[in-house]
Amino acid sequence: MLLRFLTGKGKQNKNDSNLQLKNSQDDVLSADLTQNTEKLPQLFSQAPDLVIRRFKIAGNKTDAALVYLKGLTDKDAIQNYVLKPLIQSCFDHNMELPITIGEVETVHSWSQIQDAILGGDSILLVNGQISAYQLATKGWPQREINDPQNEISLKGAHQGFVETGSKNIALIRRYIPHQELLLKEMKVGIRGKSKVSILYLRDVASEEVLKELETRIQEIQVDAIINTGELIEFIEDNPFSPFPQFILTERPDSVASQILQGRFAIVLDGSPSVLIAPTNFMSFFQGIDDYGTRWLVASFIRLLRFMALMIALFLPATYVAFISFNFEVIPMKLLLSIAESRIQVPLSPMMEALLMEITLELMREAALRLPAPIGQTIGIVGGIIIGQAAVQAGIVSNIMIIVVAITAIASYNIPNYDMSSSIRLLRFPMMLLASFFGVIGIVVGGMTLVAHIISLESLGTPYGSPLAPFRIADMKDAFMRFPLWVMKRRPHGTGVNGLIRQGRNRTKR
Repeated sequence: MLLRFLTGKGKQNKNDSNLQLKNSQDDVLSADLTQNTEKLPQLFSQAPDLVIRRFKIAGNKTDAALVYLKGLTDKDAIQNYVLKPLIQSCFDHNMELPITIGEVETVHSWSQIQDAILGGDSILLVNGQISAYQLATKGWPQREINDPQNEISLKGAHQGFVETGSKNIALIRRYIPHQELLLKEMKVGIRGKSKVSILYLRDVASEEVLKELETRIQEIQVDAIINTGELIEFIEDNPFSPFPQFILTERPDSVASQILQGRFAIVLDGSPSVLIAPTNFMSFFQGIDDYGTRWLVASFIRLLRFMALMIALFLPATYVAFISFNFEVIPMKLLLSIAESRIQVPLSPMMEALLMEITLELMREAALRLPAPIGQTIGIVGGIIIGQAAVQAGIVSNIMIIVVAITAIASYNIPNYDMSSSIRLLRFPMMLLASFFGVIGIVVGGMTLVAHIISLESLGTPYGSPLAPFRIADMKDAFMRFPLWVMKRRPHGTGVNGLIRQGRNRTKR
């Protein structure tokens, strides 16, 4: 039995090795051009946009074929810089290709050829050679560089990322033209191999954080990554947290600023946004205009943002708690006014607040999905009409309309969309706690959120920094923005190696 088992196992291993040998032999190119061109339709079945252009190279009259997909290549580059030089110039096997395309690589297998053609490159097959040439002729439809749509800046640059990774990397390199700015590339996806590029400063960024980031990206096993939001879900530390753990931006100047602080930029080819990691809670309340405005004005605006955070998160819950439980803390005149406005309202404070908050979110989503002129009209006119009609019908009170309006304005003051969405979501559980336990429920909910923020990590670095752990040096760019010449060190919470980022720039005058 043991001999039979070992014999069967040996046969199985032999069959597996024979299968691998056969697959490796099938993956090798043939020296016969006709056999190679006949195999191409098998690799790209039902691909009418596949072009196989056969021609003779000038001089030695060698047969050759150029293979590419029409919609993914630059026709002018193929015509002027590939076909024309080959047809008019002399070429043999011992010479370099007489073409002026920037990138030329040699490939030896059909799998490499398939990936290259699907990626937008052209393949040159020459009769008598068991290798092919991969020519960089990418030319798919691209969008021009325009103003960022979601991150409007008053004093910053008017350039935003596009869907081409190479262009996005070039935009970042324009801000940091330094030899220490390194680039690491990886491929993610089984069916659609998306290129993921990591940019960082070698002498500043943390090697431990870089290894952790690379490991998480390499462990992704998925068909394809379409956008950066999908990539975030695979590599973030706590996928069940309501708070974003990566900064998603469409501004090259913002990315350059974060890289200079010791963070990493993750560029996904095909996405118009770039990821910044690691990050902390305070980073989501910083804008690029903060560093182009006088520090007193920037500090005042940043304090307004944190005040808007508290209003957007706790104001509806405070209204529910005061009306339902703790009405004794309301001044008598205001209490009489609220009672008069609610005398005909049949709903409880919780149901009233829930109804108006859900209505607000519905109008907001409707305005986002409609064209810009119509969306603004729907938001303004719809809000006024619905609010006035609801008050006249006695469904909600005037005070509730004011609370909802102030809450909406406060949530729009948070500069980061992902953080703003998280705060809007957390508003509802805070209202539920207030309806069950009053002010005590709000306090418990707030303490739970603080504890959760302190326990969070972003690529292994503390999410609550510089408050937890407390670092007084990093507080210069937290709730307030100190003058730039005072902030001589980079934030320590990102685990940077080079803390010093500037010398003594301001002397006594």
